[in-house]
Amino acid sequence: SALRETAKAHGLSNAQISAVTRSLHTPIDDPLWKRIAQEAEGIIDLPKGLSMHCGGLVITPRPIALYAPITCSNDGQPLLVWEKEGAEEAGFVKIDLLGNRSLAVIRDTLATLAEEGIHIDEQTWRPSDDERTIAALAQGDSMGVFYIESPAMRQLQKKTCRGDFDHIVIHSSIIRPAANAFINTYIERLKGKAYDPLHPRLARILDETYGILCYQEDVSKVAVALAGFSEAQADQLRKVIAKKAGGEKLRSYREQFFSGCRSNQIEEATIETVWSMMLSFDGYSFCKPHSASYAMVSFQSAYLRVHHPAHFMAAVLTNGGGYYEAGAYISEARRMGIIIEGPDVNGSRIAYHAHQNTLTIGLMAISNLSEKAMRAIIDERCRAGFYASLAEFARRLTLSREDLAALAQSGAFDSLAPALRRSEQLRVLFTTTHRQHVSEQGELFTTASPSPIPTPALPQQRAKRTVSELEDEYASLGFLRDHHPLVLFSEALSHTRRILASHIPRYVDRHVTLVGHQITRKQVRTKGGDLMSFVSFEDETALYETVLFPDLYERYFPLLYRAAPLLVHGVVKDDHGALIIEVEHLTLLESCTATKEMRHSQRRYPYERIPTTCL
Repeated sequence: SALRETAKAHGLSNAQISAVTRSLHTPIDDPLWKRIAQEAEGIIDLPKGLSMHCGGLVITPRPIALYAPITCSNDGQPLLVWEKEGAEEAGFVKIDLLGNRSLAVIRDTLATLAEEGIHIDEQTWRPSDDERTIAALAQGDSMGVFYIESPAMRQLQKKTCRGDFDHIVIHSSIIRPAANAFINTYIERLKGKAYDPLHPRLARILDETYGILCYQEDVSKVAVALAGFSEAQADQLRKVIAKKAGGEKLRSYREQFFSGCRSNQIEEATIETVWSMMLSFDGYSFCKPHSASYAMVSFQSAYLRVHHPAHFMAAVLTNGGGYYEAGAYISEARRMGIIIEGPDVNGSRIAYHAHQNTLTIGLMAISNLSEKAMRAIIDERCRAGFYASLAEFARRLTLSREDLAALAQSGAFDSLAPALRRSEQLRVLFTTTHRQHVSEQGELFTTASPSPIPTPALPQQRAKRTVSELEDEYASLGFLRDHHPLVLFSEALSHTRRILASHIPRYVDRHVTLVGHQITRKQVRTKGGDLMSFVSFEDETALYETVLFPDLYERYFPLLYRAAPLLVHGVVKDDHGALIIEVEHLTLLESCTATKEMRHSQRRYPYERIPTTCL
C-alpha cells in the first residue's frame, strides 16, 4: 500500500508498520505517522511496478520472446508486459492455474483416516447422496467446508433449508456480491411464493433457478431468447459484463439488447428488469459447470466434517484454515464435541492430527517456534522415544532459549511438569541446559566421566494456570488450549448482565445484550455508497451474526478494530429462518484481570508426514 511503502522509505521495519496499520481506524497522534500519512496520499494510485498474476500462464508454440515483449518480475520470473486483455487480443492461449487448499484438506483427511484403517474409495464415493451431509448443509453447519463456510453462505443455507447438490450449485453462484438484490426473491420463490416468469421465452431457460438469472451462461441465453443476439454476440456480451469492461462496449451492447427486445414486443419494464439482472454478473460470477465442480468439492469436505470431524478439522487447521483464523476453528471443533489436546512435546506432530474424536494441536501452531526446533523434537522422539522429564528433554536436545520459551509459553511442557508454573518450567530447562554446557566443557580437560546431572523430582499435581500464563498462551497460539478466550475476562463477565449466544432463538424481536469475541467481519457498501458491516461474533456457547447499518458502523467501527471482546446490544431479527442481531450499541468489555488486547501472529511451516511408527 502507499502508506506501507512510504513508511519503509522513512526506515521503519515491517513490524513497526504492521503495529500501526492494524489500528489505522483509531486516531494517530505520532507526528512521524501523520507526516507519513500525508506523504502517502500523494502516491496513491501511482504504479509501483508490474505485478504478476499468481497463476496466469501464456502458452506459445515457440519461445515466447518471438511473439511478445518479456520483462522480469521483482523476483526474476519472466513476465509478459501486456495485461490479460492485451494477451487475449494478441491471440495467446491464456490459462489461470490456481491452487485450492481444500483439495489438500480432503487429501490429508483421507490420509490420516487411512492411518487408522479407515479407507474411502474415491472411485465409488458419492458424498452428495449422503443424508447426514445433506441435513448438515441445510442447517448451515459448514465451517471449514470449501466455499460454503462464509457467514453469508451459512446464512443462505439456513434461510433456504436446502442442502442437496442441485441447490448447493445454485447457492454457489447466486451468492455473488452483485446478486444480493435477487437473493430474497429467490428464497421466497423457493419457499413457495407464486411467480410468473419475466417473459414466456425465459420460462424454460430459468425454470431450475426459480426465474432468477443465476449462472454466467444465463446472460447469453437471455440475450439470444429476448433480443435475437447470435450465439457469438451473446457470448461477447457475457464476457464484457463479467470483466466489468463497461464503457463504449457495454453501451453498444445495451443499445443492441434494448433494440432487439423492443423488436420482439418485450415490455419496457421487463427489459429494464432483465438488463439489471444481467448487470449483476459484473466481476465475480460463475458458469454452472464451475459451480457444480465447486459443489462437488464442498460435498466431499462436508461429508468428512460430518462423519470424521476430528480428522477433518485437523486437516483444515494444518492447511491454514479457510475463511477464519485458527481460533475460530478450534472453537467450532469444541462445539462439535471434539476433544482438544496439546500442543505437547510428546503428543504433537508438526501438523495438527487426530485420533478418533481427539484433535491434537501441532507444533506448527506455536508462534516463534523455529522449524528447525520442530523437526528436532520429532526426530529425537522417533529416535529415542518419549521425553520423560524437563531435564531429560533439555539434555537430549540443543534448542535455543527462544525456542524453549516459545514451547513453554504454549504449554507444550505441561505434561512433563504439570505442577510447575511455566516460568518455573523454563528455569528447569535453562538450568539443565547450562549444566550440560558446563559438563561438556569439562570434557576438554579430563578423561573422567562427568557426574550425572540429577533430574529434579517434580510434583505431579496439575497447577491452575494464572491469567498471565493464559494471556501468554493466547499470544503464542491465537487460542487457548483448554478454554474459550473469554475466560481471560471472567471477572468482567461475572458483573455483566447478558444472554448466551446459544439462547438467541428465544429472543426473536427482543432487545438483547451479548458478549462478542470477534471472528470475522465484512465491510460492504450500500446502493448509496455508504459503508456498513456484517460481523461474526462468538461467546463460550455459540457463534452468531450481526449487522451494523451505516450510521452505527460510522460510529462504532474503531471498536471493531480493537483486539478485545465487545458487549453487543441489539435486536434479534429472523430473516427467513436465519437469526441476526441488528446492532444498536457497542461497548468494550472492560476487565481488570485481562488488560492486554489479544494479539497473535501465527507462522506457517511446510511439513512432511511423519511415519506413525515414530509417533
